[in-house]
Amino acid sequence: MMPTNLWLIRHAIVAENERATLYGVRDVQLCPDSLVAQLPMYQALAARLPRPADWVCTPLSRTRRTAEAIFAAGYPAQELSVEPGLIEQDLGDLQGVPHAEVPPLLSAPAHPFWPLAATERPSNGESMADVLVRVGKALDRMVERLYGRNVVIVSHGGAIRAAVAHAMAIDAERALHLSIYNLSLTRLERLPEGWRVVSINESPGFEEQIG
Repeated sequence: MMPTNLWLIRHAIVAENERATLYGVRDVQLCPDSLVAQLPMYQALAARLPRPADWVCTPLSRTRRTAEAIFAAGYPAQELSVEPGLIEQDLGDLQGVPHAEVPPLLSAPAHPFWPLAATERPSNGESMADVLVRVGKALDRMVERLYGRNVVIVSHGGAIRAAVAHAMAIDAERALHLSIYNLSLTRLERLPEGWRVVSINESPGFEEQIG
């Protein structure tokens, strides 16, 4: 049987003032200057991604706008289905708080590479462990519906970390050791034998992007 190939792209870099905060599931805007300056990155993605493919984004506009920029750079425009299960971590009451002002939290020390512990659930939000469960269920549903196809998913750093963790059967603590760059490509395969990670942060000719 043919594998299901998932091509996961982290959305483009967001506006500079938003990058200074924990933006989570806030519907923040992309950086307009970067949209112009990074045209070669969109062109590289347009040339690299498979055709045909089913395209998926999340309810947040930054993923849709990133997909549209790839279409404008040379990939034939596609209908975008929306998968809420692949949205970014909901940081609840911490959303909009500057990184430097994140208050000490109660259940565990912050992760070395994230302001919260993997199991920390901020008020009115979700933990990274919650994200891993949510994303895993969404991926399994998607594979069942689109088995054997190419699926391009424009999503978020936290959700892509969770997708890799789901494929590798690792926990949220270890998932937070992954760094996912803006506009990078992560590839997963689902075969009858199970999940396989093909690449993480595939970036032909790209510079590392933070934010």
